[in-house]
Amino acid sequence: MAMRQTPLTCSGHTRPVVDLAFSGITPYGYFLISACKDGKPMLRQGDTGDWIGTFLGHKGAVWGATLNKEATKAATAAADFSAKVWDAVTGEEVLTLAHKHIVKTVDFTQDSNSLLTGGNDKMLRIYDLNKPEAEPQEISGHTSAIKKALWCNNDQQILSAADDKTIRLWDKTSSEAVKTLTFDVAVSSMEYIPDGEVLVITYGKTVAFYNAHSLELIKTVDAPTSIHSASLHPDKDFFVAGGDDFKLYKYDYTTKEEMESYKGHFGPVHCVRFSPDGELYASGSEDGTLRLWQTAVGKTYGLWKCVLPDELASENSDTLYCPTEIKA
Repeated sequence: MAMRQTPLTCSGHTRPVVDLAFSGITPYGYFLISACKDGKPMLRQGDTGDWIGTFLGHKGAVWGATLNKEATKAATAAADFSAKVWDAVTGEEVLTLAHKHIVKTVDFTQDSNSLLTGGNDKMLRIYDLNKPEAEPQEISGHTSAIKKALWCNNDQQILSAADDKTIRLWDKTSSEAVKTLTFDVAVSSMEYIPDGEVLVITYGKTVAFYNAHSLELIKTVDAPTSIHSASLHPDKDFFVAGGDDFKLYKYDYTTKEEMESYKGHFGPVHCVRFSPDGELYASGSEDGTLRLWQTAVGKTYGLWKCVLPDELASENSDTLYCPTEIKA
């Protein structure tokens, strides 16, 4: 039965979308935040892409954005030398954390009490959000700008990727590097999957999977284009990746075979992430849009309602009908 992937297009940003993140599943569904060079991060309903609000306050490009699991707090990293913490329910700014250079990445601990930041001054910082006036814990060691930093191992350790072509695993208590991975080119993205302790990284045309505890390589997959981001499905059956050629690729995680590829964006894909329920994945692009893609094409979910052909008074067609373009 032939089925056609129909992405939902989320408009509103005026510049490239460079980062996105989902919340956990809450009693109100799940939510999606996007970081954009227009300096105006946006919050959306995760399953439909419907716009909820825009966080106003940054005075430069926003490079990183995240939500806590409960979707009550948001954090953003920006080129105005600051990270900000927001009330994700009211949209109000809660804290501005001044930095010495451009901030690229932010990540909450599971209890939402601490925020990890990293950026162009090569330093990792941990802020106690209950004592925002206190000096942050600083962790140094990278020799170039930090691109991504994430809590791992129940918030006892930190993973960081930098333009010095390394990924480093740090012990939070001692501030010491436990392990270092070195690459021939800079790492373009990093995703941490707590369930199974999997680290997904991209560099050049490669998507690589590592054990997040030992940093031992599990497998690598080579794509046809330079890849900027990849995300592993919660069930670990397959993963998606996007990059320079405007396409989204879906691969079987076990066999490494390419399952399908879709073109929907009109510019390079900068970020891609699966939703917490695994039913869709979101992509952000140089073209200024977010797109939501169905994991199981043809399933009724969110704004997708796929109608069987006999309901369209067409008796013998074997295709499912979906509208060609849906604007969220």
